[in-house]
Amino acid sequence: MSTIETVRPSASRAAEQPLLPVVGGDLRVPLLDGSTVRFANLDYAATAPALAFVAERVARVLPFSGSVHRGAGLPSQVSSALYEAARRSIGAALGAGPDDLVVLTRNTTDAANLLASAIPAGAGDVVTLDLEHHANLLPWTRTAGGAHRCVPHADTIDGTFARLEGELRRGGVALVALTGASNVTGELLPVERAAALAHAHGARLFVDAAQLAPHRAVDLAGLGADYLALSGHKLYAPYGTGVLVGRRDWLDAADPYLAGGGAVREVATVPVAGIDGAPRAAGRGDVAAEARAATPVRLATRTDWATGPARHEAGTPNLVGAVAIAAAFEALGELEETAREDHEEALRRRVLDGIANIDGVHALRIFEEDGAEAIGVVAFAVDGFAPGHVGAYLSAEHGIGVRDGRFCAHPLLQRFGRPEGALRASFGVGSRAEDADRLVESLRRLADEGPRHRYCETPGGWVPERDTRDLAAWTGLDLGLEGAAPATRSPCGNG
Repeated sequence: MSTIETVRPSASRAAEQPLLPVVGGDLRVPLLDGSTVRFANLDYAATAPALAFVAERVARVLPFSGSVHRGAGLPSQVSSALYEAARRSIGAALGAGPDDLVVLTRNTTDAANLLASAIPAGAGDVVTLDLEHHANLLPWTRTAGGAHRCVPHADTIDGTFARLEGELRRGGVALVALTGASNVTGELLPVERAAALAHAHGARLFVDAAQLAPHRAVDLAGLGADYLALSGHKLYAPYGTGVLVGRRDWLDAADPYLAGGGAVREVATVPVAGIDGAPRAAGRGDVAAEARAATPVRLATRTDWATGPARHEAGTPNLVGAVAIAAAFEALGELEETAREDHEEALRRRVLDGIANIDGVHALRIFEEDGAEAIGVVAFAVDGFAPGHVGAYLSAEHGIGVRDGRFCAHPLLQRFGRPEGALRASFGVGSRAEDADRLVESLRRLADEGPRHRYCETPGGWVPERDTRDLAAWTGLDLGLEGAAPATRSPCGNG
């Protein structure tokens, strides 16, 4: 029996307003000129704010929080039930089959590393494209299954898949690892096509759905994928949990991802003989020596490891994170089928159309196809300005949060010819038209007039030359900042 009341969110009909309420949706931030403005959060692709529905669900659970799968007290019993109910709910939302495992991890990176560790030795190589996030590149260099093969993408999706098929024809591939949506440009990859291609050549398919799942309904079986991973912090549930769902054979046969409590059925110690092969002798009457002689020099552990999700979830699990992801899927599931897609596409098109008319501002994309689908992400660059400079300007003078840099996708930025990085605006269910319009207008002012304030690059990134905003006073939190007071000296070293 659940102790949580369901609060159904309502959907907006247009991008003028958010689809769902989010925590911090009306947060006001101070600007350099002393005014305040509602924060325009255009960095959903990095970490999305918690849905209000999710935060309310978490608040309802916290009073009953106990140690999951440990403890006879009622809170522990309730927590264990909630945790496993969340696992079932997450599996159902992702279309997991009865034989699939739903393993709760820290995030997508953790999930990919777990799967990489589970590929059987000698099973074959892992093939990826060069457009992947590092979380779907680097783990495959450490697998015992075989080597990592990175295929350069072509200018079109068809050309890219032709290259992928050519690599598969070489044989010896155990797994194809592919993103469902680019974290840099938002462009969608045809996952069903990749699954069919991989299976035709005897390989399995892993989908990095960190960007896909928050913006589209995801069905493991419908996609034809064997494994799928996602992060709660991108799915409006930033409470420190991720998911790996998929076939159980590799996962049950693999060594536990972490060794510790909860991942075992039984642990015993067995005696090991003395260094010389036999217990040491003791002189008569020497009590201490006799005790040493009766005790082996050392003991060894013998472990019967669990199977199923528990095998890879050692330690006390994150109850709040699991409940939050399940609640996020519940809330998103109440929206009309294409509501997220329609909402984000309206915002994305608003930005693309706006910046197309600004000299020196260029949208970036991977593929040449005009009709390529994308989630609510726009990557762009501004001539004459470093990405970090533009990001600092948008934040300090206009209250806009975007991502600048290389987005943990260095090879793709190299292919773009922008090793210094770029900028990314990303939308979600809490975004609104005013956010998109403010971004376009701020970029127009930058192109026409330049920044109103001076900025410099420091080891920690680009910052205003003089910033008198007091973050501790604004938040009311102890941020641990030195002085925690308005700046009296320039971080740029000139006064």
